[in-house]
Amino acid sequence: MLGPDAEALLNHCLTRDVRKLAVGQVVYSAMCYEHGGMLDDGTLLRLGADAFRWIGGEDFGGEWLRQQAAKLGMKVWIKSASEQIHNIAVQGPLSRALLSQMIWTPAAQPTLEELGWFRFLIGRLDDYDGPPVMVSRTGYTGELGYEIWCHPDHAMQVWQRLWQLGEPLGLAPLGLHALDMLRIEAGLIFAGYEFSDQTDPFEAGIGFCVPLKSKQDDFIGRAALLRRKEHPQQRLVGLELDGNEPAAHGDCVHVGRAQVGVVTSATRSPSLGKNIALCRLAVDYCEPGTRVEIGKLDGQQKRIGASVAHGTVAFDPDKSRVRG
Repeated sequence: MLGPDAEALLNHCLTRDVRKLAVGQVVYSAMCYEHGGMLDDGTLLRLGADAFRWIGGEDFGGEWLRQQAAKLGMKVWIKSASEQIHNIAVQGPLSRALLSQMIWTPAAQPTLEELGWFRFLIGRLDDYDGPPVMVSRTGYTGELGYEIWCHPDHAMQVWQRLWQLGEPLGLAPLGLHALDMLRIEAGLIFAGYEFSDQTDPFEAGIGFCVPLKSKQDDFIGRAALLRRKEHPQQRLVGLELDGNEPAAHGDCVHVGRAQVGVVTSATRSPSLGKNIALCRLAVDYCEPGTRVEIGKLDGQQKRIGASVAHGTVAFDPDKSRVRG
């Protein structure tokens, strides 16, 4: 997104206060409709005074931003860059040690070792004359991690160099099932599971990215979110399950015969040695330690006992690993 009105448009369309975002910084935000339901979540990178990159999961997000810009008569150019940028996520405790061997940065940029959480750098592969890359200290795993962004023409070269340096460190490819397990352990939400256009950010467990008190400017959905925050019906909680049978997305959650919630995501956590789940639960039952039952089959004939956890982050709740 480029143009003199890029900041104003994003500040109007995202829940975060974009005016506070510095060049080189990344922020996680929700994008909401007028009624407070979520259209998307994603990360916003500030590339310059009037230049931004929004990385979301909903293709319609770009079109929706264009619609809002046209409605307000704003001067901003919005273009999808998905076909021009490839992304490789490098996650885990050794990710910094690995990437520091292959990312060169000029004097005006932070080094890979200096790069802070939710910041990005512009550099090159190996040396000053290598292929250009952007590296952000972001990820979807709850671990120390980075994402490398490059042109498709250079993606294979970046991958091969990464693999060459990473093999001695035990580098392994990460599939989608493993990624899903990690993000559930870390309490990270997923579109169509933890949120939809019927779910507001507070119900989705990301109320922290809606600064209603500190953000003075109006934004789409603000009035509805003020009302919905004051009168919550459901909250996202973590569940710890009894026994070895896992829950699944969509399983009903009961207290007695009454359904009081629904499982949004679930996994077996090897790190914790137990089955865990994320659950959208009626606020009356969200106190940690509250006993509930997960319904299987028709929801009544078979139940799995579970307890409400102390938070949605099951593994490394203080985020010491991702903060590195």
